[in-house]
Amino acid sequence: SLSFSNFFTIFAIGKEPNQTQGIMVKVLRYLDPRADLTFKKIFGEHADLATSFLNALLPLKEGEQIETVEFLPAELVPDTPLKKNTIVDVRCKDNLGRQFLVEMQMYWTDTFMQRVLFNASKAYVRQLDKAYHYSYLQPVYSLSLVNDVFEPKIKEFYHLYDIVNIEHTEKVIDGLHFVFVELPKFKPQSVLDKKMMVLWLRFLTEMHDNVREIPDEFMENPEIKKAVGLLEESSYTEAQLYGYEEFWDAVMVERTIKDDALKYGVQQGMKEGLEQGMKEGLEIGMQKGMQKGMEQGMQKGMEQGMQKGMEQGMEQGIEEGRAAMSIEIAKKLKALNYSSAEISKATGLPVHQIENL
Repeated sequence: SLSFSNFFTIFAIGKEPNQTQGIMVKVLRYLDPRADLTFKKIFGEHADLATSFLNALLPLKEGEQIETVEFLPAELVPDTPLKKNTIVDVRCKDNLGRQFLVEMQMYWTDTFMQRVLFNASKAYVRQLDKAYHYSYLQPVYSLSLVNDVFEPKIKEFYHLYDIVNIEHTEKVIDGLHFVFVELPKFKPQSVLDKKMMVLWLRFLTEMHDNVREIPDEFMENPEIKKAVGLLEESSYTEAQLYGYEEFWDAVMVERTIKDDALKYGVQQGMKEGLEQGMKEGLEIGMQKGMQKGMEQGMQKGMEQGMQKGMEQGMEQGIEEGRAAMSIEIAKKLKALNYSSAEISKATGLPVHQIENL
């Protein structure tokens, strides 16, 4: 069904004054392909589009391209409140038995990568029935599209994880392969040599509710053109569109919770950091202050000590000089046969000291 909001009226001015003609023109409204409803419709119901999408984004070598896929029951979809904005949309296999899991994550969480590993491992193990041998096991490819940045220190948007030998990375165990795509980092010019990857990622990042004009490149490619058509609002029932709006409401709630938690965490971190910084700063300041105070005190003490020592030394030197001079005078007077009493009176030396000279 198509709501009235998808139409508008153009008034054409006639030749005569006050003449207008109202024309009802249909304006297509496109939905966002990252939503649960649209993503599953495009890649979970149309094998040709899923095949094109997987061939474009998976690291398949020459001769390993997927010919066609058949969809498997979505038994790995978690039934959680609001689905945690996580979409486990596509689970399929090709004619070789290889399995492919495609997930869409609106926000990155610390446990998302572990959940992806768990789901892929479960799909790998469930291939093996008691009647089969391990040689029948086929690789499982997990493709996760993340509408968030989870590796801020890495500039690349495409991340491939394999089971490899740490010292010889060319040695790979061909069982589980994981691809994570950070959609916000994607720039078309960074992968110009991969045309279909660019087109599909542009489709996911450029198509949204406000789009009115479709890029020519989208309409020139059969697969992308078909996917664009599946985004038309008129392709969905009122109930489906209500679910679509509920999905984005849940995304907004999740974003608000995440932003509030981040803001609170930053504020608490700043508060605790300030308190810890003040405490550590006070301790360091006291240590440095004591050290500098001791250095300045020692310097000032040495200066004052030297001054006082010099003064005392000078006084002692003068006193000792005076005593020596008195003794010399006493000796000369004694040599001239002056009496000890007379010499004592003249020099100030005691009589017994004069008699011992």
